[in-house]
Amino acid sequence: ANIANTYSNLGFILNPQLAIRLKVSPRVVAIKKKKCRDYIERFSPIAVEEMKKYGVPASITLAQGLLESNVGDSKLAIRNNNHFGIKCFSTNCIKGHCSNYTDDSHKDFFRINKTGWASFRQHSELLEKARYKKCHKCENWECWTIELSKAGYATDKDYSKKLQIIINKFKLYEHDEN
Repeated sequence: ANIANTYSNLGFILNPQLAIRLKVSPRVVAIKKKKCRDYIERFSPIAVEEMKKYGVPASITLAQGLLESNVGDSKLAIRNNNHFGIKCFSTNCIKGHCSNYTDDSHKDFFRINKTGWASFRQHSELLEKARYKKCHKCENWECWTIELSKAGYATDKDYSKKLQIIINKFKLYEHDEN
């Protein structure tokens, strides 16, 4: 088995000391970083396109996609083309619209998308909701990370900090200049 698969794709990015503490080889860390760069290369054109249409900084979209999907390797990203952990709140779902997993509450149904692109569009549309109105008043990506957390995008109290680390590590802010 590939030892790189033992570790989260973002673990060494979010906590650089982790690889040292766990005595993980630099080769494994390099594999994880390459996986992140490949994800960014694949989805940055979509994130930039969405930024131009919806005003969400591409850096935010990419960082959330990386984090929420474990760089495209989460069950939701693989099975549902759902890179952002977007739940389904429809009261009358048609077959194939959403799914849940055994480790989720019966109320935790997640949207199914036909493509990764559709997931990015769904993310843009979600951030159009009133709940995220303050985000759109932000003039920079740092503000966006804070307002997303305040609006409750994720329950993780370190969500804003994690997004900031990812954006800085991969210089995702450079995509906001397109």
